[in-house]
Amino acid sequence: MTQSHPRISKAVIPAAGLGTRFLPATKATPKEMLPVVDKPAIQYVVEEAVSAGLEDVLMVTGRNKRPLEDHFDRNYELESALNKKGDADRLARVQESSDLATMHYVRQGDPRGLGHAVLCAAPHVGNEPFAVLLGDDLIDPRDPLLQRMIEVQEQHGGSVIALMEVAPEQIHLYGCAAVESTGDGDVVKVTGLVEKPEPADAPSNYAIIGRYVLDPHVFDILRKTEPGRGGEIQLTDALQQLAEDEKVGGPVHGVVFKGRRYDTGDRADYLRAIVRLACEREDLGPDFRTWLRSFVAEEMQER
Repeated sequence: MTQSHPRISKAVIPAAGLGTRFLPATKATPKEMLPVVDKPAIQYVVEEAVSAGLEDVLMVTGRNKRPLEDHFDRNYELESALNKKGDADRLARVQESSDLATMHYVRQGDPRGLGHAVLCAAPHVGNEPFAVLLGDDLIDPRDPLLQRMIEVQEQHGGSVIALMEVAPEQIHLYGCAAVESTGDGDVVKVTGLVEKPEPADAPSNYAIIGRYVLDPHVFDILRKTEPGRGGEIQLTDALQQLAEDEKVGGPVHGVVFKGRRYDTGDRADYLRAIVRLACEREDLGPDFRTWLRSFVAEEMQER
């Protein structure tokens, strides 16, 4: 029999990172505000949460992150100027971000890792399950990963993480999960987790990507979690404890994702994400694809 668990209504988006891989662009601009075609990366993430039914969004920010708040707030001067020009299309696009969700903000005063950022959300989340979305991973809206994770959590309780198979030589870039199969083709039970293992020590090639649905007991564990890899409080370490002891916070399951994911946390992958998304746009795609084919052909001839 399917069990009934509390309905998830809140999303947490950690956004306090310094974005050092994109310097100097991120010296004064939050990395989350870097444009992916014509929207900042963070807007895609908020849109994903809303599409999954989570319209209460808490953003964990830090110093120099005020543009994030401004982006999701009203800009009456700009809206008035566009309205006077009769530019209804751009006005609608400007208003879209401020009407997306009920936004809340909390500062992570001391950047001590993802686990600490999630812990900053405890007063807002309270004693109910919640989702965590990392801004470096953009999930294509045609592949509703978060919605599927919520379904799995509502069925099994506990926590759910998003997993993706990667080449063995890449597993050291991710958190890694030891898993057991279940009766569901895309769902596995997580029996252990390790943060960025060497390929020879990895229990599998299932990498954790930036989507989580967490039981609130994770807060109690995070409060006691000592700094781990990199001297930071790792969310992976807290999830490892949940996986080891199902009596505290329930089991940990993984949803194996095989859809479209765009990694904006790396400069090269960020550029690839822009190209892919631009090619698929109805307003930009046809002309852009034509130019791209011509550009590639010219590059091949020169080589």
